[in-house]
Amino acid sequence: MVSPELVKVKLRGDQLLERAWKIAMSDHELRALLRMSNVMAVKRLHYNDHGPVHATIVAGAALEIFDRLVEAGVEPTTLRDGTVDNLSEARLVVLLGALMHDIGNSVHRHNHELAGALLAAPILDRILEKLYGGLNEKTYQIRQEVMHAIYATAYDVQCLSVEAGAVKVGDGLDIAEGRARIPYKLGKIDIHAVSALSVKRVEISEGRERPISITIHTNDYAGLFQVEEVLLKKIATSSIGDYLEVYLGVGDEPPLRIHPS
Repeated sequence: MVSPELVKVKLRGDQLLERAWKIAMSDHELRALLRMSNVMAVKRLHYNDHGPVHATIVAGAALEIFDRLVEAGVEPTTLRDGTVDNLSEARLVVLLGALMHDIGNSVHRHNHELAGALLAAPILDRILEKLYGGLNEKTYQIRQEVMHAIYATAYDVQCLSVEAGAVKVGDGLDIAEGRARIPYKLGKIDIHAVSALSVKRVEISEGRERPISITIHTNDYAGLFQVEEVLLKKIATSSIGDYLEVYLGVGDEPPLRIHPS
């Protein structure tokens, strides 16, 4: 189940990620940028949640996607290209990319992916310096991989790594009703809000013909708009779409496959 609790499960037993999470969550600048992302996106633009809860949900979903791909035999791009030394470091790229993917909203919604990638650089330097006891060629490589993952969450930017693809799809999976409640209460009543409110839960499981199945459970077909306009557009440029199946379940009806079509 995609939820804020999923990330705790994904961190468990990975000492590198557990330490990175604690360091990141105690970084005052990162905490401020996550909060300001909601000030700009939710309070001023009446968009859905883009703050710390969203970042936590995306981190768990992205790691679940990434881990299932690895279990299915998909090689992490960072390992293939030698920019990290082991699987935990590849997972670190996913975790940090997911946590910081929306901090550019603290400046403005427009071009927030590019702004976020640039804002992340000094924060990543601090986190990686504490994590590794200093900065060196490898930590800078990891930083650039994370910055790519942040930038590539833009709909029209192609992901160049499996890690970035996992972050991008994970971002597209936070579409359940809770994310739209604040703007809805603030008076935003449009197809985006209504469709998000109709999505009750999102599940990640083993696919029937592909490694990963994603099932979106909704009350009515309004949820299809959220899936088509958010999730499927993310998948289109994620570079991992061939490994995914997407199903839409409406009420008590059997889920229908909508990707691949």
